[in-house]
Amino acid sequence: MHCPFCKNTDTKVLDSRVADEGGAIRRRRVCAQCEKRFTTIEQMQLMIAKRSGATEPFIRDKAIAGVAKACKGRPVSADDLARLGQQVEDALRDRGAAEIPAHEVGMAILEPLKALDEVAYLRFASVYKSFECADDFAAEIATLMVAAADGELAEEARNTSPKQGG
Repeated sequence: MHCPFCKNTDTKVLDSRVADEGGAIRRRRVCAQCEKRFTTIEQMQLMIAKRSGATEPFIRDKAIAGVAKACKGRPVSADDLARLGQQVEDALRDRGAAEIPAHEVGMAILEPLKALDEVAYLRFASVYKSFECADDFAAEIATLMVAAADGELAEEARNTSPKQGG
């Protein structure tokens, strides 16, 4: 680690603490030459393996930009997109792998997007899953309708179940 003040390479760690809810380590350091103190943050770099074989760092804003196109004209706020981006990054980091195939980034986007806005989900899925005809849309819509009906039935069952106690 180079001192940001004098560029000396001999620095000493004074203190280490977990930061960013466990996603990073904050280290307090002192330079052996100029004796100035500074803080560093260490965070695992999440890498994306592209189909071409190249790798690049995961950039949350890039993922959000792709989703934003699908959300154009929909009642989805910038805050909604930021939360979705954080959910996607958290889901990818939770896998514990330093390198994630690009395809899995899209898969990690689909579920939170479906919960956020079904029309935006269909737009994104049509590109991501390479829909080729109207039947592909119809099949995906049928899946959404079945999931919605199952959710309604489960909710209805919870609301009508006899209450225990007395």
